Amino acid sequence: MKIFHRTKKESRPVLITSSFVLIVGSGLAYFVSLGIVLPVVPQYAKERLGGSSVEVGIAVGALFLGAVLLRPYVGRLGDRFGRRFLIIGGAATVALSLSVYGLVVSLPFLIAARVLTGLGEAAFFVGAAALITDLAPTERRGEAISYWSIAVYGGLALGPVVGEALLESGGYNLVWVAAGGVGAVAVLLGCFTKDVVRPQAVAGSKREPIINRSAVAPGMVLFSGLIALAAFTVFIPLYAGEVGLKNLEVVYFAYAAPVLIVRIFFARIPDRLGAVRSASLALIATTAGMAVLALWATVAGLLVGTIIFALGSSLLYPALFVLALSRAPETERASVIGTFSSFFDLSQGLGSILVGLAVAGAGYQGGFAAGAVFAVMGFVLLTWRGIKTDNGKHISVDEIELLGSEHSGS
Repeated sequence: MKIFHRTKKESRPVLITSSFVLIVGSGLAYFVSLGIVLPVVPQYAKERLGGSSVEVGIAVGALFLGAVLLRPYVGRLGDRFGRRFLIIGGAATVALSLSVYGLVVSLPFLIAARVLTGLGEAAFFVGAAALITDLAPTERRGEAISYWSIAVYGGLALGPVVGEALLESGGYNLVWVAAGGVGAVAVLLGCFTKDVVRPQAVAGSKREPIINRSAVAPGMVLFSGLIALAAFTVFIPLYAGEVGLKNLEVVYFAYAAPVLIVRIFFARIPDRLGAVRSASLALIATTAGMAVLALWATVAGLLVGTIIFALGSSLLYPALFVLALSRAPETERASVIGTFSSFFDLSQGLGSILVGLAVAGAGYQGGFAAGAVFAVMGFVLLTWRGIKTDNGKHISVDEIELLGSEHSGS
């Protein structure tokens, strides 16, 4: 393994370019469109369609079912044919599907439309995330992913505020149409993206796997840690009113502000602490936040628990994402992203159903307690097995530059 040292006179490779900003902008519009419907779908499924807690969970989780079915396959396509068509096609599918949520007022139709949204989400996210890592210098990849996640969490933070305002002013149909319109902006920006030259697989090499083994171990930890996010996403819009908080936007701000502060101003935390340590701290914060929500059923408890949970969310995904990328050749990058992000889809799709069952049996606080239990399981898995390189060594994000250089032959 080669070791590189940078002198004080040397500057870090450029990360923020016009192409980088363009894809982040497209991602922001895309995730705003998804965020607009985030607090509205649970309310629509429960209040307008008369769904039970389990049915609400299914309606929300159907998006992630669609995504997990397609995600590994689009990863392979992205590696072979480029990222741009995934970005444009995925965003267009999402924009169209969001706009027709209210076309037929029935739970099965909503679930089917959510599955279609998931198919588009799989294509867009894999294409955009892969292009972000294509554009990033190897030693700044963790930082790039943190900045990319600003679009993700920024959109999912701003979108619900817009969605709630639209729901109050114009009803459900206005929400669906507006979400589709913002998704169309993501399509437009995606049309200006360009693929970059990437390392090519050696002729005669074995076919890329649909499930990339390098991403499985980090993905399993991600799955356990993000079931708490499913509990938060699905049931906070319903739980807030139960504890007496009428202004739901306050909760989303309490979640978004810590995430964005960490992602913007402390983007290199995983690089400095190491990925396993960062992910461990994230899981501890996630567990603590869910425990507060489960045990302190007041407005204050809701806000404090949300902030603590948000701190965990800000670190978990970037640390595990970079670990997954570091364990595979550059030619399999989109395949790794497809497999790894499938665990995110599973956590939100299956997690929504599991949390829905917990809520049906023990109320909203039981759902949050379930999120805490799964986060503990993720922590045990991470610290017991660790995350290892292909040769069995434990890895920190500081080693990524070296691994990336070796895989690409530099």
